[in-house]
Amino acid sequence: MTLETSIRYCKLCTIPDTRPDTPFDAEGVCSGCNYYKYRKHIDWAKREDALIKLLKKYKNKNYYDCVVASSGGKDSTFQVLKMIEYGMKPLVVTVTTDMLTQLGRKNIENIKNFGVDYMEYTPNPIVRKKLNKICLNTVGDISWTEHMAVIASAIRTAIKMGIKLVCWGENPQNENGGPEDKSDVNDKMEPKRMDASWHHEFGSTLGLRASDLIGVDGITELDMMSYEYPTDEEVKKAGTMGMFLGYYIPWDGHQNATIASENGFTKYHKWVEGSIVDYEDLDNYQMRIHYYFKYLKYGFDRTSDWSSLAIRRGRMTREEGIKLTKEIGGKFPKEYLGMKLEDILKYIDMTIDEFNSTCDKFTNKNLFKTDSDGNLIRDADGDIIKINYDNV
Repeated sequence: MTLETSIRYCKLCTIPDTRPDTPFDAEGVCSGCNYYKYRKHIDWAKREDALIKLLKKYKNKNYYDCVVASSGGKDSTFQVLKMIEYGMKPLVVTVTTDMLTQLGRKNIENIKNFGVDYMEYTPNPIVRKKLNKICLNTVGDISWTEHMAVIASAIRTAIKMGIKLVCWGENPQNENGGPEDKSDVNDKMEPKRMDASWHHEFGSTLGLRASDLIGVDGITELDMMSYEYPTDEEVKKAGTMGMFLGYYIPWDGHQNATIASENGFTKYHKWVEGSIVDYEDLDNYQMRIHYYFKYLKYGFDRTSDWSSLAIRRGRMTREEGIKLTKEIGGKFPKEYLGMKLEDILKYIDMTIDEFNSTCDKFTNKNLFKTDSDGNLIRDADGDIIKINYDNV
């Protein structure tokens, strides 16, 4: 029989204390909310002035000024538009997602029409399928390859092409909450060298290195090159730096979506399954599996993320957010963007029974209701039930 854990929720938003690296203060407020309160005291005009000076430093007369790592999503669209607005000549770099959707392809092509050079890179799809299944079974993340490839390939491209600056969007520690010493609250206003420590801080490695997978199911060192981060020596020699645009301007994914839509970005026709927005994670059919496993491990998913972001910005009350997380969050991922789970799993040669077994392996049963034998209790719709959810 498992021992249930009492989940605490932030007093201001819907984030639980089970979220990794998100400490609560003595008043029960999460670090994400505290950072957002801190933003009110930031001199954003000063920050933007620092950004303009920084970008001027990296401008090249007859060459690319920066790399923009792009998925084709609403934030990527916004980033490219901002770089153009600031007079930069970006090289936009995309690593094709695991199961690229038609909507994802449409939004990638939309960015290309802004008048930028666009490099699209697709790692070996046969190897990618193997890695999807291996990573889902070993670390509970079907999207490990996507996260690693985006970061590694963007910095590798910048190094190989002699481009000194890589532009990212939000600082995930600031936007979502994380250790205070990892967020940009020190006003240094300088880009950071993207060495191994940077990669481990922002790369979502889950403790799994690309080199760990060499030799598994016939996977070679060359196969893993797309996911292997450059060495510190390579980064230092190249002098390539990375900056988060969200440090210099008041980042708001919802507003980014509005601006992107005004410039040709296409949203979904309804709220994305398992979420409460129609503009996020539109490029990969596997993403709902990714977020469902976050729910199994930590007891929260994208409904908590997006409702918390909306609450902090005054677009939603906490009560409304709680209602949505209960009604929409934590549901079994029967389909995503119109594709049935069976078809998504078929892509990686996995059956529903295998998937359910993997789900069970990664479910933190301390967070969910179980019977006297330790089996998960399910509601009328077949979904597992979080403990003390009525006391949020």
